[in-house]
Amino acid sequence: MSRIGKKVITVPAGVTVTVGERELTVKGPKGTLTTPVPEGITFQLEGDQLQAVRASDDLAARHGLARALANNAIVGVTEGFTKQMDVVGVGYKADVQPKKIVFSLGYSHPIEFPLPEGIEVRGERVPTKASIQQYQLTLTLSGIDKQKLGQVAAEMHNLRKPDPYKGKGVRYADVVLKLRPGKTGK
Repeated sequence: MSRIGKKVITVPAGVTVTVGERELTVKGPKGTLTTPVPEGITFQLEGDQLQAVRASDDLAARHGLARALANNAIVGVTEGFTKQMDVVGVGYKADVQPKKIVFSLGYSHPIEFPLPEGIEVRGERVPTKASIQQYQLTLTLSGIDKQKLGQVAAEMHNLRKPDPYKGKGVRYADVVLKLRPGKTGK
């Protein structure tokens, strides 16, 4: 039994949902997204109510997945998604340019990170993060596709993972990093 799959999705005003056999197309004020529909799952649109229906009880996991993907598409085209990344470390920098970000992360060369279509980045220094030692700036990623946004954030994180002792690197802003004590720490 899938609790998530059973939930009905309310389609907001201004959003058009087109139900296909293998895909769901959602068009809204921020753009258009196409979501794949797993085999054995169908969507029914009645008025402003969208519901995922499964063919048999063996498809409970796919049922929840299909409903979650459809809901993410609807939220994406109406509100969009954001994710924040902190750049921490002495001399670490990120220069936001129109189609790319140029990172300086302690390597012998700058790293050019190309931005995929549909992802926007804003870089700013947040005064409330002054408690983080060696804090440099926060990058705010935004877009309508939740999966693509998460993938871009993960690739940025992998450019320089946070050091376990000082916390230097590119890290997720919402993840609390527990630092290890050094040799003299007890």
